[in-house]
Order: sequence, then structure tokens, then C-alpha cells
Amino acid sequence: MAVCARLCGVGPARGCRRRGAAREQRRGGAGDSEPDTDTDPEEAGGGGATEDEEAAERIEGGGPAAHPAEAGPAGRAPLSLLELPPELLVQIFGSLPGTDLPSLARVCTTFRRILRTDTIWRRRCREEYGVCENLRKLEITGVSCRDVYAKRINPRVKSGRFMKILPDYEHMEYRDVYTCLLHRYRHILGLWQPDIGPYGGLLNVVVDGLFIIGWMYLPPHDPHVDDPMRFKPLFRIHLMERKCATVECMYGHKGPHNGHIQIVKKDEFSTKCNQTDHHRMSGGRQEEFRTWLREEWGRTLEDIFHEHMQELILMKFIYTSQYDNCLTYRRIYLPPSSPDDLIKPGLFKGTYGSHGLEIVMLSFHGRKAKGTKITGDPNIPAGQQTVEIDLAHPLQLPDVENLHDFSELSRIVLEVQEQVRREEQEKEHRQGEEDRSQQAASQPAAKPLGGEGAEGEETAAGAEGTTQDKPPASQSFVLPMGVISRNEDYPRTCRICFYGTGLIAGHGFTSPERTPGVFVLFDDDRFGFIWLELKSFSLYSRIKVSFQNAEAPSREAFDEMLKNIQSLAT
Repeated sequence: MAVCARLCGVGPARGCRRRGAAREQRRGGAGDSEPDTDTDPEEAGGGGATEDEEAAERIEGGGPAAHPAEAGPAGRAPLSLLELPPELLVQIFGSLPGTDLPSLARVCTTFRRILRTDTIWRRRCREEYGVCENLRKLEITGVSCRDVYAKRINPRVKSGRFMKILPDYEHMEYRDVYTCLLHRYRHILGLWQPDIGPYGGLLNVVVDGLFIIGWMYLPPHDPHVDDPMRFKPLFRIHLMERKCATVECMYGHKGPHNGHIQIVKKDEFSTKCNQTDHHRMSGGRQEEFRTWLREEWGRTLEDIFHEHMQELILMKFIYTSQYDNCLTYRRIYLPPSSPDDLIKPGLFKGTYGSHGLEIVMLSFHGRKAKGTKITGDPNIPAGQQTVEIDLAHPLQLPDVENLHDFSELSRIVLEVQEQVRREEQEKEHRQGEEDRSQQAASQPAAKPLGGEGAEGEETAAGAEGTTQDKPPASQSFVLPMGVISRNEDYPRTCRICFYGTGLIAGHGFTSPERTPGVFVLFDDDRFGFIWLELKSFSLYSRIKVSFQNAEAPSREAFDEMLKNIQSLAT
């Protein structure tokens, strides 16, 4: 703003006596702009002073007004922004961040008048939030089924050719969309995990046209791990009238109804449904359960013959339905990537026996890779680290004939487990010797460096071993006899295998323990894990969705996020 003030002739520059005297002589024929000394000027965009001051406060909390100078005489190169053509100022102001426009409007009435141009705010909506729809030309032609469901006033009513399915935007302006909708709710955009006990979830809040919609992402029906993700809207926010954002709950089957969103604190918000009767069905809980079962599992209870699986499904329905879409959400980030990563980190969907498909986040941490549950179950809840891969210990699988023998695979894995145990003991022993030497040393400079060098040599040797002893580009793979897999359509070739551990526990996360297993990398988008103790195989497939506003600001922020969701699960 200091630059704008100097260009306009305000600030310290107007203290010059010579310029001040010349300005007094020209006082009668000054340009369009007037000194901004009145108490009720129009703010950025248009309308009266009160509503524009409110818009400014919504964006940046208000600030002092500045005083402009008069435009220079014609016939010379423009020395002030006020001497530029209005259409050029529209282009300049439109390129500034929307949060700076209210301050710019306080400079003078000319700037304020120009900032009434809705083109400026339309450009800010498009560039900052991706809004591409035209308020003046909203038509239902070409609208996808998903958009129609999420955006029309009553999703249960089938929209005809001339039916108005969107709110009335005829008298609405892009400045209202920016200040009352996009900027106000910008903090809830991104990926979130709902607090639903052990089950968790994945919510993606996005700007979708002139709406902000919270989409709950669901894994495909078990066991089709390679199918695309399913999604359904939980809430939406939009402007039904100027300067008034409406929050609506989308849960249930009776259309949108009154809801509420509260931003609790940084990286946390909550939703509340004010009309939970809209979630009920005429057939009672039995009809609600059957409808939920078809949506969640794609089948009826009669199709599920396994009694334990029936109990797990019924338990999940009872537990999750009690929330009635009144939930607290905590922000999650996508894992940062590095050129040295084995594959691109990200979100995967995997098979977990009777619990069905669950969402797992794969991230890399030096010589370790971790799989953290985003959705969970009563045994291993969401937020827990389901698998850990030791990238310093690759496994050379036997040929296909011997791989059929489970005992042979078990022998190889247990040998590596013993090797890892010995290395950890040696590392602890060296660390203890270093601590004792530090306590005994009279000067820090006299500290011997043998232990640290040995550890560095081991690290380098381990890294060198993993790079020099690489297995072939691909090798045949088959599950050993006796290993259970929910999906028999797994790849028959793999790139490389590593030693790893998997977390298992009893119901209610009782007696958790890490057990040995085999991490199998099939390709860039699929991997598997063999749980030796359970004699079970989980297949994971990448979630191929481009999530916006989900990047972690730093590696430290991502690690802190992992720690937080794990502590909440514990």
C-alpha cells in the first residue's frame, strides 16, 4: 500500500512545499479523485459504506483510510495510477490478491468506484478458487449427474428440461461469492479425517462451481480393490441470497436441510445437522440398515454367509449412524515425495479380510516406509500404523515352485527378522557405549568417534547393499499354499520384496503387536503385504484422485499430523 500511496501522490511526498504550492494553485481543476476524508465512503466493489466495510472486515479485518492526491495535468506521461484509463486499472486490480482489494479501496473514491467492477472479483474467484461458472449464464445443459445431485435445491426431485435446479444468482455479484462464501470458508478446503471412533474416513472439501461441497470418499465394494473410489456429499455451502451463506446437510435421503459448520480451531472444524429427522426413513431402522448395507457393501445381509462378518457390519452401522452427520474433522495432508522414494507416496485402498476395503496412506521416512490407516476397524483403528517396511532389508524370494511352500517363505522371513533384531541390539550397545564415553570424557573434543563412524559405515553399507544386490526388473510371484486372499486377481509378477512388520490386535485394539511379513511391490500403483502369523494377504491399489489443498506445508508438519492422528487413535 505504501507503493500505491506514493503513486497516487499521498504520504510523505505531498509534504514537499513546492508541490504543495503548485497543488494549491490548481485546486479548482483537480481530477476525478477526491480526498478520502469523509466517514462513509463506498468500499471495495460497490454499495453503501456499511456493507462494504463489512466486506472488508470479512476479508482482512479493516484498516485506516489513506488520502489521495489530484491527477496530474494532461499532455504528459502519467505519473499516478489515477491518470491511467479505468479499463487498465481494472486489469491491474484484478491481478492483485483478493485480500488486498479492501485496503486498496480505502485509498480514494476513484479506486473504490473501480473496485465495483464485478470482472475484478470474478477473476479473483477463478484464479484463487477455480470458479469457472458464470453467474449470468447458469444452465443445466451439460451438468453431470454428480453435480446435479449435489447442487440442485431438492435432489429427490428429478430435474426437467426447464426446471430451475440452482439458486437464483440473477442479482448476485462475484464480490459476494468471494467475500461471503469462498474467503469466509477457505480454511475448511482440503482433506479431513472425521472422528468416528475406530472407523475414521476421508472427507474432501472442494470449491465445486459456486458451491463448497464436502465429499466423503468411500472405497469400492469388497473385494474389487482396483475399482474407482465412490463418493457422496455430506454437506454443501452456497449463497441463496446476497451476503448470506447457507450451510445444508446432505446426509440421508430426503434432500438438503438445515445444517451448521463451526471452525473449532486451526485444522479442525465440526458439522451439525439441525434437522436429523430428515435422516430417518419410513420403514424404520430396518429399512435404514438395508439401504446403508447396499450403499456400503453393495449387497444384502442374506448374501453375506459369514456370521462374524455379519456381526462386524451390524456393529459398524449401529456405531456410525448414531452420529447423524454431527462430526468433528481434523486436517490430514498427503505425504511429501522425494526422488529417492521407492514409488510415489499417496493414498491406497487395501483388502482387510472380513473388515472389507480400507484406505491407507503410504509415506517414506528414510530407510523406512509406513502405511497409516485413514479408515479403520475395531481391531486396528484409523490412525494406527498398519504396516512398516524396512527398505534396508530386501528379500530374495525363492522360485515359483518353492514359493508355493509356505514354510520356505516363513524360513526366509524369520531369518531376516533375526538379523534385524541383532542389528538393533548392536546399535543399542554402541549407543550405550557412546553415552558412557560422553559422561566419562573431561572435554567434549576428546570424545572418540569410533562408534559414530561405525554407524555411518553400517548405514552406507546397508544402502550400498540395497543398490548393488538388486533383484531382476521383475520376477514371478504366487501366493504360498494356505495364504488367504480376498482378491485372487492379484499380479503374477513383482518388482522387489522387502522385510516388514504388520500390526495385529484383538477386538477393541487389545494386545497389539507387530508381526513379521513380506512387502511385495508389483508396480507403481499396486503393492501387497503377506501377514505371516495370520497367513493372510492384503492387496493395495492407488487412489487415483487429484486432491486439491492437500499438500503438507513442510515435512515437519506432515510428521506432526501423523503423530496427532495416531495419538488420537490410541
